[in-house]
Amino acid sequence: MTIEVEVREVAQRARVASRTLALATRAQKDATLQAMAEAMLARAEEILAANAEDVARAEADGTPANIIDRLRLTTDRLEGMAQGLRDVAGLADPVGEVVRGSVLANGLELRQVRVPFGVVGMIYEARPNVTADAAGICLKSGNAVLLRGSSSARSSNAAIVTVLRDAVAASGLDADIVQLVPGDTHDSVKALMRARGDVDVLIPRGGAGLIQSVVNESTVPVIETGVGNCHVYVDRSADLDKALAIVLNAKTHRTSVCNAAESLLVHADVADVFLPRVVAALQAEGVTLHGDDAFGAFDGVEPATDDDWEREYLSLDLAARVVPDLDEALDHIRRWSSQHTDAIVTEDQGAARRFVAEVDSAAVLVNASTRFTDGGEFGFGAEIGISTQKLHARGPMGLPEMTSTKYVVIGDGHIR
Repeated sequence: MTIEVEVREVAQRARVASRTLALATRAQKDATLQAMAEAMLARAEEILAANAEDVARAEADGTPANIIDRLRLTTDRLEGMAQGLRDVAGLADPVGEVVRGSVLANGLELRQVRVPFGVVGMIYEARPNVTADAAGICLKSGNAVLLRGSSSARSSNAAIVTVLRDAVAASGLDADIVQLVPGDTHDSVKALMRARGDVDVLIPRGGAGLIQSVVNESTVPVIETGVGNCHVYVDRSADLDKALAIVLNAKTHRTSVCNAAESLLVHADVADVFLPRVVAALQAEGVTLHGDDAFGAFDGVEPATDDDWEREYLSLDLAARVVPDLDEALDHIRRWSSQHTDAIVTEDQGAARRFVAEVDSAAVLVNASTRFTDGGEFGFGAEIGISTQKLHARGPMGLPEMTSTKYVVIGDGHIR
């Protein structure tokens, strides 16, 4: 049996399971999510043991520390994953929500209602927490999910999916609403990307190479989640204490995530005062600055190149530049931003309005850290990803973004 046939068979089982899930009540789905959370904690030892295998293999292969950080599970992280499932259980069920409705002039009743996609494929890199998040969000939104994590996390993902499927089956739902995609090679990823008709939508999560490969090669519709080259711009009217706290948080709170700041822009009018403070503070936290001539005047700052301006470091590195005015800051962001999250620190409402209006990113923040671009921080519960595209969904994708809509039309013998 070829890998393409294997993937198709898994997808077809998911299609059958999705039809039964579409009939499940909110109470059934919520009870299943709670059972999944409890099962993860009850069987934490086997999940952590499997994860230890992945981490040891990654360390032996010389995997960078930031990737190992994403891969590693701890008791606290496992508890966070379980809590994420409970949080999703507590959220409103989007399925059946009436988006709009009316009675037409001819008496027809018209409603646009939310419905599941059906079968969702997830392609993601070394983050086993995504396995639980995706399973929970897809279940609550009425979708079956096919999970294709990276081979570096194969032991962790297999253990998590086994635990989740057992909990789903024990709760009376079809276990095939949560499945791993078979195979460890890129052929299985390609097969999933070609499973149009059996898979309704693909969501890639990972680096630029993975995302572009899925977008360019897939025949299945893709919701593009984006690379996070996020900027913080410190305006001439910024409160510099606020600015320092925001820059430090955005860069150093957690470096291996897509909403971490990767570029810093500082208005020339405050550079003389702010640069000594921010350079010292960042370097004290272990950050390597890649700067223009103004930043380069400080010891330990490396010269910035175009590669630095466009790069998502996911590490304790930060590109930094002084700009003469807001216009130049906006031009820099238009050229180099990945349209994920960009922030301005300013006390000038006019500058804030311009920044919000002209920066074309999924999230634009005023006087707040880029680290807030997150489904949990936005109150959506665990997110399935942050979309940087403009069709269907943009920004953190919670439960409503995991649905489509259909029109329900009710008549009484109406003919046209």
